[in-house]
Amino acid sequence: MNIGEAIRTLRKNELMNQEEFSASVGITQSYLSLIEKGHKKPSLEVLQQMADILKTPLPVLFWFGIEKEDVSEEKQYIYETLKPSIDNLINEVFN
Repeated sequence: MNIGEAIRTLRKNELMNQEEFSASVGITQSYLSLIEKGHKKPSLEVLQQMADILKTPLPVLFWFGIEKEDVSEEKQYIYETLKPSIDNLINEVFN
């Protein structure tokens, strides 16, 4: 799971830079950078704050963090087939 990449993508979609976003969450820019690079794992509380600021439900943030390698090998084809459609549906509903 790469929740940091999901956060970065959603943050950029909101046209927020790291400095603005980290200040609104109440964390340092360097800590946000480490999260986005996958070097730190934020608490559930911090993730919820991020999701709120990004106007995205927390489960959606988790969905965007799922990677192919997180899915069992025998189900990766299904994941790859469905993920683009599910991503588009989620974007239509929440953005």
